[in-house]
Amino acid sequence: MDHEEGKRMIMKGIWPIWVNVVILVAITVAAKLVVQLWWRPRKVTKHFSEQGIKGPPYNFFIGNMKELVELMLKASSQPMTFSHNILPRVLPFYHHWKKIYGATYLIWFGQTPRLTIADPGQIREIFSTKSEFYEKYESHPLVKKLEGNGLISLKGDIWSHRRKTITPIFHLENLKLMIPIMGKSVAHMLDKWSLMCKSGKVELEVSEWFQNLTEEVITRTIFGGSYDDGKKIYQLQAKQIVFAAESFQKVFIPGYRFLPTKRNRTTWKLDREIEASLMKLISQRKKSLLENRERGLLEEVEEEEGEECYRDLLEVLIEASINTKKDSRKMKISEYDIVEECKSFFFAGKHTTSNLLIWTSILLAMHPQWQQLAREEVMRVCGARDIPTKDDVSNLKTLTMIIYEVLRLYPPVVATIRRAKKEVDLGGLNIREGTELLVPILAVHHDPTIWGPDASEFNPTRFAQGVSRAAKHPTAYMPFGLGGRQCIGQNLALLQAKLAIAMILQKFTFELSPNYKHAPTVLMLLYPQFGAPVIFRSL
Repeated sequence: MDHEEGKRMIMKGIWPIWVNVVILVAITVAAKLVVQLWWRPRKVTKHFSEQGIKGPPYNFFIGNMKELVELMLKASSQPMTFSHNILPRVLPFYHHWKKIYGATYLIWFGQTPRLTIADPGQIREIFSTKSEFYEKYESHPLVKKLEGNGLISLKGDIWSHRRKTITPIFHLENLKLMIPIMGKSVAHMLDKWSLMCKSGKVELEVSEWFQNLTEEVITRTIFGGSYDDGKKIYQLQAKQIVFAAESFQKVFIPGYRFLPTKRNRTTWKLDREIEASLMKLISQRKKSLLENRERGLLEEVEEEEGEECYRDLLEVLIEASINTKKDSRKMKISEYDIVEECKSFFFAGKHTTSNLLIWTSILLAMHPQWQQLAREEVMRVCGARDIPTKDDVSNLKTLTMIIYEVLRLYPPVVATIRRAKKEVDLGGLNIREGTELLVPILAVHHDPTIWGPDASEFNPTRFAQGVSRAAKHPTAYMPFGLGGRQCIGQNLALLQAKLAIAMILQKFTFELSPNYKHAPTVLMLLYPQFGAPVIFRSL
């Protein structure tokens, strides 16, 4: 037997085995695809159908994404009338399918089934009484880049430890110590407005002004740095937001983000630049804190005015990273953790507060009678003080009601998602492990069965008795979420908004520009699609 003949015999023995392996792999992959793309959707649909829950039919692979995107694009194609009934425009898919299937129905985001839950009693179970059965939804990878792998994304014991570490920063008494520095930033902005009011009035695009204001305040108060340090980070995040928003109009394909496409390479570069900027900010602050510690100046520093100094987020995180004795190795906060937390607070802190300021200005311009009531209160409580005191801000009851009503009608986050960690009963419904639950916050906030026939009208007096008595159900109001994962920065957002609006009311009256187009829409958070031009007049 020669060499070639032996080689042919060996190959004859090996070839069938190789073919069998390929066929087996192909059959396994095909079977998994059939299960994921056809059999599982049928099984899930049947499970909920037997409980009386219907929904738009599942389409192979894409689910209901085609119809959903079409509804969103059609709704945002043109402005709406000056009405606060914004649900059909902002969440058109929910509004559309609710009329057909009821408030609770099944919808498919690609191959992912989501059950809409708008009943306050069931929402309370999800976020409070049975919260241990649910976990936070894993955000889209591009969104997670913005949120950071910090408090917003963490789960379990690590989340609890991190939340406990950060919480003292956002206690109201600590935040009130930030009022002087917040007030200086607002006063600086208003000085510019006054100079621009040479003819007695000026038209301003308040979106840009309030975004710059909150960028400066967040950088100075939460990170102890100058505005210039934070400005670059905000500019980079703005570019990331555009990519993240576009991702919601596409079916998520696992692993696609790892391919070296032009878009992916751009997002990778943006993330590297943000991390580098944050590391620079952190290292500078860490060096300063260590130097102060060596000099014995870390304890109870006094401001120039002789007042007690607040503690900021970056200081607390850096101290926690240095303190290795108290923290276990698992819970120790690393420099990576600090970077991720900074991403979260730079993004969420800026956009939540700036959007609140934007919508408050728009609604007070729409409703001059409430603007005048708020101004009279500010003048009565704050007098001629350029920067209201912490006691002044606490006593602005009418302005507080106005801001609560703005958050009800125009919440920054219009919907949120939770996932069942195990099989659970939810208000009589059997929810299987892995089921995702979509809570349409905006729809709950505008529900006339909960808020009364004037649910889509601007009526701050509904909060005269406080938040808990404003609606027929105490958990029907959730602009910052509910339960243990409620937004940790809500006190900061409310305090900053009240301070800024109060100072504006002291110096200006304002009305909507004829160029304003009422077009609330979602780009991560709720914002005016065509901007917010407002005309200001000096008092």
